[in-house]
Amino acid sequence: MLRLIGNFLWFILGGVIMGLGWWLVGLVAVVTIIGIPWAKACFVIGSFCFFPFGKEAISRDELYAREDIGTGGLGLLGNIIWFILAGWWLAIGHVLSALVNFITIIGIPFAIQHLKLAGIALVPIGKTVVSIEEAQAARMANAQASVARRRGG
Repeated sequence: MLRLIGNFLWFILGGVIMGLGWWLVGLVAVVTIIGIPWAKACFVIGSFCFFPFGKEAISRDELYAREDIGTGGLGLLGNIIWFILAGWWLAIGHVLSALVNFITIIGIPFAIQHLKLAGIALVPIGKTVVSIEEAQAARMANAQASVARRRGG
C-alpha cells in the first residue's frame, strides 16, 4: 500500500516529467536508427521513472550471473557515448529535481530516488529494472555461489 501511495505521489509531483524526458530522448535515439540500443534503455528506465517505488535497476550480469553484450566491453563503450550525448542532461534533470524535493521534509524520499535515477542516467546500458524482491534474490544467489566457490564446492 505504501508503494502505491509513494508511486502516485511521485508521479504527480514530478516523476511524470522526468519519465517523459527519458522517453523523449528514447524517441530521438530511435529516429537516428543507430541509437536504437540506447532507445531501449531509455524506454525501460523512463517507465521505471514513472513508478520507481518497489522496483530497482540492477546490472544484467548481476541478475543473470553472466555477461552479455551490454554488460561487457561494448556496453562500456555504449555508456561512454551515452554519457557524452544524453546521460549528463538527464542526470542534471534528476539532480535538480532532487534539490527541489529536498526542500520539504516529505520530499526527501523522492529526492533520494531522483539521486539514484541520476546515477542510472549516467550509465544505463547493461541495466534492467526488476522488483526489489527479485534484485535481492539475485544478489543472495550470487553471494551463495561466491561462498560455494571459495569453499571449493
